[in-house]
Amino acid sequence: MKNHEYMTAEIREHLEATQTLTETVFLDKIEQAAAMIIDTINNGKKLLLFGNGGSASDAQHIAAEFTGRYVRERRGLPAIALTTDTSALTAIGNDYGFAAVFARQVEALAQEGDLVIGISTSGNSENVVAGLFEAKNRGCRLIGLSGADGGMVSVICDVTLNVNSKVTARVQEMHILVGHLLCSATDRMFAPADKP
Repeated sequence: MKNHEYMTAEIREHLEATQTLTETVFLDKIEQAAAMIIDTINNGKKLLLFGNGGSASDAQHIAAEFTGRYVRERRGLPAIALTTDTSALTAIGNDYGFAAVFARQVEALAQEGDLVIGISTSGNSENVVAGLFEAKNRGCRLIGLSGADGGMVSVICDVTLNVNSKVTARVQEMHILVGHLLCSATDRMFAPADKP
């Protein structure tokens, strides 16, 4: 016998989390974040993204949508996920500790006016928070993607897109949806008018 109850429960949780993204306050924050991304690129600056585990994958996924394309044909946009260089991650982790893996890369790569996106489902991942603090000290603007009560990410960032859920899987599902919405807004700005 098949028991679909647990699947149905998870799908309902997903739909409830998705519904919270349609609230005007949240949509306004997404628009604000998208405007920051567009302004950063228009000013010749870049995006740096990072997170742990599933959030590392999200950082890479979102960065790839910017450098490649999301849906519409347009030029490549400058975005780097700080989760992809295993040599940097392991060397920094070994020499300075895991809490420094993003802050040290931000120190090396970030320039004033860049935009840094830190992703943490709890809002309190030590290395994400440290990376954001380093970026703030370097004159970068900050966007946070978080969950639960937003944690330290919501305190540090200029804009925090905080998913109102304590379930990690639901927060991660919403983060990639939010990332796609940011990519869609950016596509609309940079895609030539004659391209679909």
